[in-house]
Amino acid sequence: MDDYPLLNVFWTMLWFFLWIMWLFLLFKVITDVFRDHELSGWGKAGWLIFCILLPYLGVLVYVIARGKGMGLRDAKQAKDAEARFQEYIRQTAGTQAAAAAPSAGDELARLAELKEKGAISEEEFQQAKAKVLA
Repeated sequence: MDDYPLLNVFWTMLWFFLWIMWLFLLFKVITDVFRDHELSGWGKAGWLIFCILLPYLGVLVYVIARGKGMGLRDAKQAKDAEARFQEYIRQTAGTQAAAAAPSAGDELARLAELKEKGAISEEEFQQAKAKVLA
């Protein structure tokens, strides 16, 4: 360990960390290129070739040129995912709540139908209606 000083260990760790950060950014750029529906096929191919042939410069130029749009697309994707999740919750909770207990309006409609058919009398209808509304 004498031939590799502590400062060199820190420098190696720093460069390794920066390399890993660059890899994450490279994958983020590649996924953003494919996610952008406004970019033509040739534009996507051009950005990919640029990022593959000159990787550090390509990623840096992409982030400078299209970084704002990249952030907006990320925000839109997160917003859409949240909206789909909330819609799923509403659907699931709505179907279970409807199956568990009918609303007062549904119950009153059912009672009115029974009264019209003659299954219950006016007095029974009024009692049931008072019970539903209470």
